[in-house]
Amino acid sequence: MAVVQSGGCPIHVEVTGSQDAPVLMLCNSLASTMAMWDPQLKALEPRFRVVRYDRRGHGGSGVTAPPYSMEQLAGDALAVMDGLLLIKVNWLGLSMGGMEGQWLGANAPQRIERLILSNTSSYVADKDGWNQRLQVARDKGLDPIAEATIARWFTSGFIAREPATIAKIKAMIAATPLDGFIGCGSAVRDMDHRNLLAKITAPTLVIAGRHDGGTPPEAGEFIRDRVPGAKFALLDAAHLSNVEAPEKFTETVLGFLNAK
Repeated sequence: MAVVQSGGCPIHVEVTGSQDAPVLMLCNSLASTMAMWDPQLKALEPRFRVVRYDRRGHGGSGVTAPPYSMEQLAGDALAVMDGLLLIKVNWLGLSMGGMEGQWLGANAPQRIERLILSNTSSYVADKDGWNQRLQVARDKGLDPIAEATIARWFTSGFIAREPATIAKIKAMIAATPLDGFIGCGSAVRDMDHRNLLAKITAPTLVIAGRHDGGTPPEAGEFIRDRVPGAKFALLDAAHLSNVEAPEKFTETVLGFLNAK
């Protein structure tokens, strides 16, 4: 475990895997911790130096007053790279992690080797919906948010089949600090990366979930069509595709990262 300071905010980082291998940096969804990536670690660690971190306002990282911006959060990722003396990384970001990845790919291209943007979007049109969600969090805390989020993140079949996994994810969401959720939710609401996409030069893979209602396949296709040379993969999952379809997700990621 390491702690990297970013603008006075401590960021909790863990580095595992093969220390001499290419670096793969993982970035989580909103309301999750680095534990979100547990299904991938067994396959990734023998092949990569795996860098995971808790986003500002989440898990073991510090919590600063909201709102946050996507630029600020991407700056935290750059601070982690600098703190670990990483010149260039492969980036795998899901949902909000993909949003930060878009910013980095366009604004810090010299730091990104290959870019994977999973279950994500470049723009949020429904700002009223996000305002309502943030107000529920302010008024009632994260428990009702956790219930609603589970229904968006997973298909009904997976929820019925995997109650232990669902309980673990629900507890992770509910444990998110309120200011962290509001700060990061504000960053998602206010994001508009549409004009950044053409500036991304790293080889890019966009992953979408066939049943993802929050960032539907059309949002991934929009990114694919605007990032030069981007590839696209569609998985039979909802939003947290790395948890719902872990084997296929990992196979897709490794296939892209190992491509010449």
